[in-house]
Amino acid sequence: MSKKVLVTGAAGFIGSHVTDHCLALGMNVVATDDLSGGFIENVNPRATWIQGDIRDAQFAESLWQHGPYDCVYHLAAYAAEGLSHFIRHYNYSTNLLGSINLINLAVRHKVTCFVFTSSIAVYGRNQVPMTEDLVPQPEDPYGISKYAVELDLKAAHELFGLNSIIFRPHNVYGERQNIADKYRNVIGIFMNQTLKGEAMPVFGDGLQTRAFSHIDDVAPIIARAPGVPGAMNETFNIGADTPYSILALANEVATAFGAPPNVLHLPARNEVVHAFSDHSKLSRVFGKTDPVSLRDGIARMAAWVKSRGPARPVEFKNIEIREKLPPSWA
Repeated sequence: MSKKVLVTGAAGFIGSHVTDHCLALGMNVVATDDLSGGFIENVNPRATWIQGDIRDAQFAESLWQHGPYDCVYHLAAYAAEGLSHFIRHYNYSTNLLGSINLINLAVRHKVTCFVFTSSIAVYGRNQVPMTEDLVPQPEDPYGISKYAVELDLKAAHELFGLNSIIFRPHNVYGERQNIADKYRNVIGIFMNQTLKGEAMPVFGDGLQTRAFSHIDDVAPIIARAPGVPGAMNETFNIGADTPYSILALANEVATAFGAPPNVLHLPARNEVVHAFSDHSKLSRVFGKTDPVSLRDGIARMAAWVKSRGPARPVEFKNIEIREKLPPSWA
């Protein structure tokens, strides 16, 4: 009999790909999302679809009418590090309180494994490459909320025996990413602007570095994690190994669209300058794989974006603090 699993954020970017891979592994998937940032067309029709908001404790509990679940894959979040300073209540209610509702239910219903996608935002300005043995020092509300969930899962394991696997992905991109969100997903923003013949916005000098990770290097590993010996109750960095500057990224996007690089430099914002992580622990436990190169990954995503056409950027409606909000976001 196949495992029955719950995937949250299943209409979103990473969540929809994890759903696909869980189904490919023979799992029976119940998929949920509130569609605040995802799209129903992303949801695999083979999954059982239930729309709702996990911040609502009653809705979260109702999901177990379709259970019981062997595993919960919790990917629902609003992952906007820079914007999180200005939407603190929304950030914590979405990324922390919604998670706690699920952890409570996982404990009560004896879920075998809780798979959680955290973020390298938990590290803050630590040394690079970031390793799992560093003490997290998150510097933005998004990273704080993710680390709080990590700590709560640790406490739930120690007291109740809830097993979990935590992944800290970073700068994931690829097909199905929301290119209409102007506050996050730099590759999607660059592609949308280039498709419209407009400049790619770069905060500061563009020499910030990130290791951009194609979805195919991330989602399959997350999906199979509960069946991997040595993965239970461990934390893993996951993503690409090679960092690139934002300016280098802009050049790659321009190349994929056959256009000259067109960059608009904006005032620098409060962000970690260099962020990339070490993945030797992941390789030891899950095995070494050949990653998708940035050029190939950008080409794949660019083909998908071209097939859909440009998107109109969506404004976040409920900015809570406007002091020091970057002018391009105001």
